[in-house]
Amino acid sequence: MVLIWRLRVVLQLLCFSLLLIAIVFLANGEFRGKEISQKPVIKEIKAPVDGSEPKNDDISKAYLRWKIDKKELIDAKSRIYLLEQKVKSLEAKLPKPYPHVKFLSYRAKKRILVTGGAGFVGSHLVDRLIMQGHEVIVVDNFFTGSKRNVDHWVGHENFEIIHQDIVNPLYIEVDEIYHLASPASPPHYMYNPVKTIKTNTIGTINMLALAKRVGAKILIASTSEVYGDPEIHPQPESYWGHVNPIGPRSCYDEGKRVSESLAFAYAKHYHVAVRIARIFNTYGPRMHMDDGRVVSNFILQALRNKTITVYGHGNQTRSFQYVTDLIDGLVALMASNYTHPVNLGNPVEYSIMEFAVYIKKLVGRNNPIGSTEAVEDDPQRRKPDITIARKTLKWEPKVPLEEGLMKTIDYFREELARSLNEGYT
Repeated sequence: MVLIWRLRVVLQLLCFSLLLIAIVFLANGEFRGKEISQKPVIKEIKAPVDGSEPKNDDISKAYLRWKIDKKELIDAKSRIYLLEQKVKSLEAKLPKPYPHVKFLSYRAKKRILVTGGAGFVGSHLVDRLIMQGHEVIVVDNFFTGSKRNVDHWVGHENFEIIHQDIVNPLYIEVDEIYHLASPASPPHYMYNPVKTIKTNTIGTINMLALAKRVGAKILIASTSEVYGDPEIHPQPESYWGHVNPIGPRSCYDEGKRVSESLAFAYAKHYHVAVRIARIFNTYGPRMHMDDGRVVSNFILQALRNKTITVYGHGNQTRSFQYVTDLIDGLVALMASNYTHPVNLGNPVEYSIMEFAVYIKKLVGRNNPIGSTEAVEDDPQRRKPDITIARKTLKWEPKVPLEEGLMKTIDYFREELARSLNEGYT
């Protein structure tokens, strides 16, 4: 089917190209040598032999001929422009060359499932795994994910996508599972808290059961939210957390805590090979426009020349890691033999107010910075202790904050321009 679709697009493109060439050729042939200016160029009209003045009819005919010529030329140019736009549209539909993919032998190549693979982090992980030569299956319900994030792999022999909610069981054969499926930003996981809990409990059970059934290794994407509003700083993996079990964030916080508990239950009782990553704040291209978290909020407000809004006093702190650093950590954790939770985050800490000023500087606008009411249960300090990641995975973040933010700002700038062109704001 993909081959037929490609042939149809190529044939349409060829037809439009030939039609465009024909119109240009005819237009050039018809108007070659004619100079059509803003004012009519009337050919010299010879006086009659009897010496009388030229008739007004002769002048009128010449002027009318000029107007017809000009109108035909404008019409031809308009048709050429429309055809050029159609050709560009068809060219955009043509499959682009795939990124370079490493060749792996049959024994070395793995069949890897990525749940939530069309999301922000998941799509970057898919890129890495396919380019390493593995076969990747993406499962996503597209609640927060987007097909555009993985569109560049559609049709590739190492890529497959399944539109399904992981709350429903999945029956496929795989070697490894990266379980990333879950809304991760407050606006998204609070939108339907019951669904968020189901995804992180029933969905996790389904993925652990699949890993048990086929003997696959599974990595559970947990979160720094399991620490809640921490009383220990920085947060080591041994810290049990300080979480409000009935607060507005509890559907996500407690859902992830249950998913970790489920993973260890399957590991102990059924001997499933489990890896757990506690992911701290991550940013980068392909973040959702309505993510609702500090990085996307500040960048969009700055680009739209609006007030940069800080919740509360702005003294609360966060640490930010670029998405490629996180992918390095996830792949390293999956390849390791370490079976306990591992913090993956950047240990460099910034206050929210400092971060707002920094974003404003990088975007280059003179936005005012304002404050609004603090969010309920908003953690006041968040900084990972990555000692275990450094020791067992030989991993730590590498991308400087400014470099990562500039790439993210460029991405959001392009997304804003695209949304404006498509009639959205």
